[in-house]
Amino acid sequence: MPVSPSMAVFFADVILAVHGVIIAFNVLGLVLIPWGAWRGWKWVRRPFWRLAHLVALSIVALQALLGRACFLTLWQDHWLGLAGLQPRHQPLIQGWINHLLFWPLPIAFFATLYVLVWGYVLWLWYQVPPRWHR
Repeated sequence: MPVSPSMAVFFADVILAVHGVIIAFNVLGLVLIPWGAWRGWKWVRRPFWRLAHLVALSIVALQALLGRACFLTLWQDHWLGLAGLQPRHQPLIQGWINHLLFWPLPIAFFATLYVLVWGYVLWLWYQVPPRWHR
């Protein structure tokens, strides 16, 4: 069953919003884990939260090492294509968000950056270990 262009744009917008939330989760975790440990916040040591953060950043690093774009980016581009739009050719606000998320740099830059960030997350597991027992 074909999807209308407006529905395809809606799906692309939802994927962009999810992508933004995941990026915020990853970036904020990099800051809040050490800060929260310093401040004595117990939630920064919760295993589920820490595992989700580690897995999310592991996926990002692995995709970059494989030279692949994020699957969320590919899905968004797919839906925009179904709407008859060029990837990342959206209304003003969506364009601003995309401009913040997508930088025109070589994948090697991102692969290096993501692996360094992933290493930092592993270091945080050592410095601020999750608490597995209550």
